[in-house]
Amino acid sequence: MNETLDTGLKSWVETANDPLTDFPIQNLPFGIFRRLGTRDAGRIGVAIGDQILDLAAADGGEPQSSLNTLMARGSEYSSALRMKISSWLRFGSKDRDRLAAALTPMEDCKMLLPVQIGDYTDFYASAFHATNVGRLFRPDNPLLPNYKYVPIAYHGRASSVVVSDTPVTWPSGQTNLSADQAPQFGPSQRVDYEVELGFYIGTGNALGAPVQMADAGNRIFGFSLVNDWSARDIQAWEYQPLGPFLGKSFATSVSPWVVTTEALSGFRRAANARAEGDPKPLAYLSDAHDQQHGGLDIVLEVWIETDAMRQTGAKPVRLSRGNFRDMYWTVAQMVAHHTSNGCNLRTGDLIASGTVSGEAPDARGCLLELTRGGAEPIQLPAGETRRFLQDGDEIILRARCERDGAVPIGFGECRGRVTSKPW
Repeated sequence: MNETLDTGLKSWVETANDPLTDFPIQNLPFGIFRRLGTRDAGRIGVAIGDQILDLAAADGGEPQSSLNTLMARGSEYSSALRMKISSWLRFGSKDRDRLAAALTPMEDCKMLLPVQIGDYTDFYASAFHATNVGRLFRPDNPLLPNYKYVPIAYHGRASSVVVSDTPVTWPSGQTNLSADQAPQFGPSQRVDYEVELGFYIGTGNALGAPVQMADAGNRIFGFSLVNDWSARDIQAWEYQPLGPFLGKSFATSVSPWVVTTEALSGFRRAANARAEGDPKPLAYLSDAHDQQHGGLDIVLEVWIETDAMRQTGAKPVRLSRGNFRDMYWTVAQMVAHHTSNGCNLRTGDLIASGTVSGEAPDARGCLLELTRGGAEPIQLPAGETRRFLQDGDEIILRARCERDGAVPIGFGECRGRVTSKPW
């Protein structure tokens, strides 16, 4: 931790001092924005209150349309850059008059995909989620024996990762819900969301050179929200024996702001303690520092807004509230395992945690869990119910870090509306 996280810091951007903002001066997340009414490819921006600081305009450099070049320079460079930006934006800064022209209200901007993503991997790091889902299909043996030894993941589709507010086209596919009938092709009847935490690789590793646990955290540039949209009926028919495919690849939504690893350092905690009798992680997944500081205290919420709610002016309804501290595997363990066979990660790779679920019923991070596979529908205002999503439903993900002795920070929102209408 350094002075950029000093709780006494205030900004001359007044909205950054609001205790409810996601973007105080202690946060300073990076993203790519375009001013409304322009056609440029995008520019690196830094969120401060309800404003965006144009980094190129502030620093005199050339605009960049992705964060990849910045990310590739490593943690020391990004830390020094945050320090510079923090000094610019602090109350009493001599740069205030110069930088005022480099600020644009967020409401006057469109956010773009922040990173050029080469590869996307989705883990399955919540034992609560894995157990809840497993119990639907294997009541007597919900958690398979490999789960507590090996971080499970699948290779997702990078080309269909989209930024928040991008419409999600309703997926069609092959399903077979009855053993007495032949499979059929058509629109999914069980579209679902999954609330996840994603992180972007800043500096990768060479092919054949695994990343060790002690170095894994240094490879991560920052974090964002991820909605791993899922067509459960398509997924159920296709996933054996090779795993997720078309039931997942139609869209994955990410939030536009990338909260740096450094900004989250004040919200680290011990990794989730394993239950008595659980196996200890194998040596390549074991690190004393990670056990003491590898957990992240991040509250993640899921909200829904239906067409009927929009028409009546009703506010979105919260579906769940979980915490990333409940994950079975840490982000360092995910990186170390991912590279343990010599696999090379590259700048801009996106890794997602898998559904963030907790022990409490209202901490379950997808409808498959919340409704027990559709058997127990959720009650919504005006008499609506949901087993799975319906056409026009919008899912809103939010996340926030709070603890005594620290200034709260947030991630902004990750929104997506599923629709059968053309884009």
